[in-house]
Amino acid sequence: MISNNQVKIAFFGNSEFSLIVLKELKNNGIIPELIVTTPDKPQGRKMVLTPTPTKIWAEENSVEYIEPLKLKDESFLSKISNYNLFVVASYGKIIPKVLVDMPEYNVLNIHPSLLPKYRGPSPLQTQILNDEKNVGVSIMLIDEQVDHGAIITQKRVDISTWPVGFIALQEILAKEGSNLLVEILPEWIRGKIKPVAQNDNDATFTKKVEKADGLINLSENNSKNFLKILAYEDWPKTYFEIEKGKGIMRVIIKKAEMKDGSLEIQKVIPEGKKEMSYNDFLRGHN
Repeated sequence: MISNNQVKIAFFGNSEFSLIVLKELKNNGIIPELIVTTPDKPQGRKMVLTPTPTKIWAEENSVEYIEPLKLKDESFLSKISNYNLFVVASYGKIIPKVLVDMPEYNVLNIHPSLLPKYRGPSPLQTQILNDEKNVGVSIMLIDEQVDHGAIITQKRVDISTWPVGFIALQEILAKEGSNLLVEILPEWIRGKIKPVAQNDNDATFTKKVEKADGLINLSENNSKNFLKILAYEDWPKTYFEIEKGKGIMRVIIKKAEMKDGSLEIQKVIPEGKKEMSYNDFLRGHN
């Protein structure tokens, strides 16, 4: 176990993945002294200003937080210089060199894939889409390139119920990543772990998920459609479109499963309506 007198941790993160990491760190007796997150953003149809999950956690746990607009801002740099270890988990911004070079114990990133595979913004979704059974987590050093830094340690994670949806995979790998960080931190602080450079020749890259990525064609491959439903269950959600009068209706798929090679849709939300069974939707549409 590391002591707060020895290590002052600033945690960079925004998302539900970040939140799960924070909760697991707390379960292991490690609470960062500062949370770095992004400012509240408008969300939903009414565009209500909404804080990040990590900001809410910080407020609930009486942990100081900061929401810098720019990571090179002088006041932020002055504030963050008091911390000697930065931990990053799904922060969504590139950490500039001035921050990379700042802390005594470096900037460590929890990444939910076995790097160098699945670098970039959507490793969880892309692993599901690719039916990638060799999943795991990496603890890596941050450098100025995306998910490029040297590997400190990795762990392959066996998931007996594969394929799983995004929400389940996120929770599994966030917890595994957090526990792996806790496991290696004492040795890392003592300088007993030597990072190993990634093999760039083996690197694969993921892309930012767009809302349009959720569109599926029900006449296409059942397995690929099912993996897409799992990958995009949180956002943007999968949907198909049908003709309605002179327009097009969007129908969100809420629940589906594979049975004997067939895709069975069970729950849907037709545009402008409440969730219903797929059979009820078909009866009302025909």
